[in-house]
Amino acid sequence: MKRSHFIFIVPALVVLVAFFVLPVVRLLPASVSSEEGLALYAQIVTNPRYASSVVSTVLLSVFVTAASVALGAFTGLFLERTKFPGRSAVVSLITLPLSFPGVVVGFMIIMLGGRNGMAAILSSAMGAGKFVFAYGMAGLFAGYVYFSIPRVVTTVMAAAKKIDPVYEEAARTLGAPSWRIMRDVTLPALLPALVSTGAICFATSMGAFGTAFTLATDINVLPITIYTEFTLSANIASAAMLSVVLGVITWVMLLAARRASRLGTDPI
Repeated sequence: MKRSHFIFIVPALVVLVAFFVLPVVRLLPASVSSEEGLALYAQIVTNPRYASSVVSTVLLSVFVTAASVALGAFTGLFLERTKFPGRSAVVSLITLPLSFPGVVVGFMIIMLGGRNGMAAILSSAMGAGKFVFAYGMAGLFAGYVYFSIPRVVTTVMAAAKKIDPVYEEAARTLGAPSWRIMRDVTLPALLPALVSTGAICFATSMGAFGTAFTLATDINVLPITIYTEFTLSANIASAAMLSVVLGVITWVMLLAARRASRLGTDPI
């Protein structure tokens, strides 16, 4: 191996060992440290609380990913291809949530849909009673979509910039309407980017804790369940086991997305 190659591989090895190998080496033995051993993993199915936590987390992540990709894709495409005064400011505002911690996002959702939030005030003023959605899965969904959309928008803007306009022009010359050009030319060209950013949205939603912790009144998702087992119950083995399950689900999704995005770029 050339010395130049060695210089580049050392940081990668340090990151791999520090942030993956060592945590996994510690986590896996902890997940089988109870008297039940490997049988503890069966509680993912037999324990109703664990099972509902896994299912609700996966479903929430899927819906968040779908909504974020759908909204972010068209927003990013519009912002990349449309020039208007203040465009840079709009892009900056859309990407601003990337700098917010989960607690801040949760607080914003409470200000919007909490018991004294804007939605409750407006619905009460219209005589419909207080409309409160912040403290359940609806509030968590809104919070996750809020900080997921900027990831999609920035990715789509970068991908749209690389699309060769000759293909869309050819379709337009042949008489294809705008919606068909979007369906048959633009979206397929953006597919690898959409798959990749969708996988990141899914992974982020699976493991996000700050927003869920801020809103956690009627919320049963894996990060909160892990936190409860670790801090309130001091059940280290169960917390580690649930962490492994969360990691495996997320890893499988990321791997599948990576392979799908490669297939999308392979020539036919």
